[in-house]
Amino acid sequence: MAACTAVREALPVTAHESPVERWTLRSPSGVQASVLSFGAVLQSLRVPDAAGTAVDDIVLRLAGPREYAGHGSYLGAVVGRYANRIAGGTFHLDGVVHRVPANDRGNALHGGPDGFDQRVWQASPVPCADGSTGVRMTLDSPDGDQGFPGRLTATVDYVLRTDGTLVIDYSARTDRPTVANLTHHAYFNLTGRPEKGVLGHVLTVDADTYLPIDDTAIPLPGAPEPVRGTPFDFTGPQTLGGRIGTPHPQLATAGGYDHCWVLRGHAASHAPDARENAPTRPLVPHRAARLEEPRSGRVMEVRTTEPGLQVYSGQQLDGTLRDAEGRPLTPHAGVCLETQHFPDSPNRPDYPSTVLRPDRPLRSRTEFSFPHLRACG
Repeated sequence: MAACTAVREALPVTAHESPVERWTLRSPSGVQASVLSFGAVLQSLRVPDAAGTAVDDIVLRLAGPREYAGHGSYLGAVVGRYANRIAGGTFHLDGVVHRVPANDRGNALHGGPDGFDQRVWQASPVPCADGSTGVRMTLDSPDGDQGFPGRLTATVDYVLRTDGTLVIDYSARTDRPTVANLTHHAYFNLTGRPEKGVLGHVLTVDADTYLPIDDTAIPLPGAPEPVRGTPFDFTGPQTLGGRIGTPHPQLATAGGYDHCWVLRGHAASHAPDARENAPTRPLVPHRAARLEEPRSGRVMEVRTTEPGLQVYSGQQLDGTLRDAEGRPLTPHAGVCLETQHFPDSPNRPDYPSTVLRPDRPLRSRTEFSFPHLRACG
């Protein structure tokens, strides 16, 4: 099979008064990914259908950097320093209280109001020896940034393999103790048509328990709850919209799905102190989810080294945002499958640790693969 290729271009518009680049990665499988240096945004992910006749964009996308700046929906961005929520924007670390500005119902969401999704990252090529191609995004976050302690250098590698698999490798180092939780906030729609929505998509999640939340989306005290017998049971294939209207208190609380599933097979390797005690553990992703769209035949599998998967059904999209083609992004136009550590982990010693120390860096991998391409290729 031929090698993948990468194209770099400087965009004529800027965000935050800094130049922005777009890197486009192409695979001989027909998959093409475009990444902006603003927010490390995956702006486009074009994937053939099962017949190999139509190639559509399967992520919701905005027109350019100016549209991504300040919009608040995190479309396609890498979010941090802390993905998901920290209760009250407050956490204790080594006996010191730290405060992050609250930007969601009294809590800190996705790193605060000026998180990593609103920064211009430095882009460079990723050296690949197997025919793959990639781009490396690097961001320097100073000590005290959004209230987080320690200078943190974050690196995100997007690598497109020859078979069309998109790999996202995360790493971060700090010069003093801090907390970090990085994820990717793409909204997927395998039809390539936002107006068709995702409620007909078929989802499988490799998880037997999930974290119920309060009315501000913070996990409730206590152990994760079993999904069996609830609308949160995706242990077998289920349409995303099949039970979203069920009169279940957790669905009413979130207005749909916006919960973290505890992934099967990760419990032993993600004990509360796992990150601190095993920084050199090999990155061996396990399957987290499978998303299928019956009409196009597209299938996407998500594999990760993370312990949790936040499934968000896009109910807060209200039509205010328009995509690159001018179409309004309405409720359920896309679904997010965010691989990550658990919400509010800095305040929950029973959860896998999100603490970083100078000798304990963050390392994580998530892969998005498309099994249907093997059949049509």
